[in-house]
Amino acid sequence: MSATSSPSATPPSEAARAILVGVDFGRNAAKQGFDESLDELALLAESAGDTPVAKVIARRPAPDAALFVGSGKADEIKLLVQAHQAHTVLFDQAISPAQQRNLEKVLGVPVADRTALILEIFAARAQSHEGKLQVELARLQYLATRLVRRWSHLERQSGGIGMRGGPGEAQIELDRRMIDDRIKKTKERLKQVQRQRSTQRRSRSRNGVFKISLVGYTNAGKSTLFNALTKARAYAANQLFATLDTTTRSLYLEQAGASVSLSDTVGFIRDLPHKLVEAFRATLQEAADADLLLHVVDAASPVLDEQMIEVDKVLEEIGAAGVPQILVYNKQDLLPDDQRPRAPVDALLRNDAAGEPTPRVFVSAVDGTGLAELRELIAQAMQAQPLSSQEYDPRFDTVASPSSDDGEPSPSDPSQA
Repeated sequence: MSATSSPSATPPSEAARAILVGVDFGRNAAKQGFDESLDELALLAESAGDTPVAKVIARRPAPDAALFVGSGKADEIKLLVQAHQAHTVLFDQAISPAQQRNLEKVLGVPVADRTALILEIFAARAQSHEGKLQVELARLQYLATRLVRRWSHLERQSGGIGMRGGPGEAQIELDRRMIDDRIKKTKERLKQVQRQRSTQRRSRSRNGVFKISLVGYTNAGKSTLFNALTKARAYAANQLFATLDTTTRSLYLEQAGASVSLSDTVGFIRDLPHKLVEAFRATLQEAADADLLLHVVDAASPVLDEQMIEVDKVLEEIGAAGVPQILVYNKQDLLPDDQRPRAPVDALLRNDAAGEPTPRVFVSAVDGTGLAELRELIAQAMQAQPLSSQEYDPRFDTVASPSSDDGEPSPSDPSQA
């Protein structure tokens, strides 16, 4: 975890040793976000290239205004930093700029919160021109909230009759103006790419293409399932946010005698920064415009119910809550025999008890278990939502390409299973 204003620097050849901190606010824990095991924060840290060396749990009725965890717990964390020769301290909840600055003074090492960590991972993983623009916009918006009195070494003394302001004001205003300009330019460039993606979506709609989007918690196996269904070669790895860029391929269904458009989208996570959701809204629009969502669930996760709730929250935020779903319980190969389902397909009643049950299928994208049943469910969903034409036009089959000067996603040949 790097920081430009860090009190101490990490050796370039060494992974940063990180102290992980989580705060339990009791009854407010649901609002503040609390993971007693800090396992997800540890995975985020590893995804960012850090090495977790210690975990600290604090319990408070409310955040401390100055140090978030209070002075006593801050001193305890400082001792751990010294004992483990840690390079950084990572908080599982969002902290204010003032709290971050105060903690860095006390601890003597860079401090980052969950939001900054996710943004850093996104910045490292974005491959397409659109993805890089989206991440840059989110990072600039995050940085803009943390300018006030951030860099004391850039302060400028001003005074005298007719002079206004105090130390640092001139430099802060220059920094803020520069960031505001970059935000404006980034938004303009992003709008151009978004118009291209919108045109492609409208073209698929005019051609009667049945659109399916894979959604789910990060590391649920969406990209592996995408590759298994379409025989594509999208990057997949056992890590958080392995892929960020939306990839779309043609999928031929023998059961329906037609092709559909299948898109793999960015994974969701608890406390996904709101600015990041806004920046990726064009990419996430693939889910909102879909005719069907394949909600991929990590069946081996001990907190799968909580992860499903977080996915539903983001879907509601982007206007995709009303899109029909199929629940795809992935990673059956990781379950012990006594925990595996008796039937490959059933239905689950979710949220509103008066509503219709959601179809559920148990699969393993690794060994192919349940994929035939999943294809059958997709075909049934197509029949329940007939379109004017099921002919798929490969001209509108696109994959997010690596960074290019023109910022346009490049067309790719459809890959049929």
